[in-house]
Amino acid sequence: MINATLKGYRADEIVFVNKRTKTTPMEIQTKYAYNVKYANNGTCRGELTVEIQDKSEPETFNLKVVMSGLFEFKEAPREVLHKETFNTLFPYTRSLITTVTANSGIMPIIIPIMDIESQSIYKIEKNENWKGNAND
Repeated sequence: MINATLKGYRADEIVFVNKRTKTTPMEIQTKYAYNVKYANNGTCRGELTVEIQDKSEPETFNLKVVMSGLFEFKEAPREVLHKETFNTLFPYTRSLITTVTANSGIMPIIIPIMDIESQSIYKIEKNENWKGNAND
């Protein structure tokens, strides 16, 4: 059963540094963070941050993407909504990372599909002041 419906998404931030001079393969490390803010009007905003960098020289290669999505949701446990919104937003973020790296003249980076249920990357937050606007 689908409890959360995506109403729109956008890239809030893209920061890309590619100053590598080496032609040897690099070892990348990836960090993820996901947060959901719930409004009282049946909407929530999920924000996914993905940071990728060269493990040995992060100052020469790094990419940060912050993607947010606005969702309408039915009453369900927050853990369920959190997983559903992540699983909906993640493919858009993954695709953007691949597009940015492919169009920059390097081998495209394709981050692996993530099973959020096996990760501890999220926190659940209720923000009474948030009104549910897509631009917030």
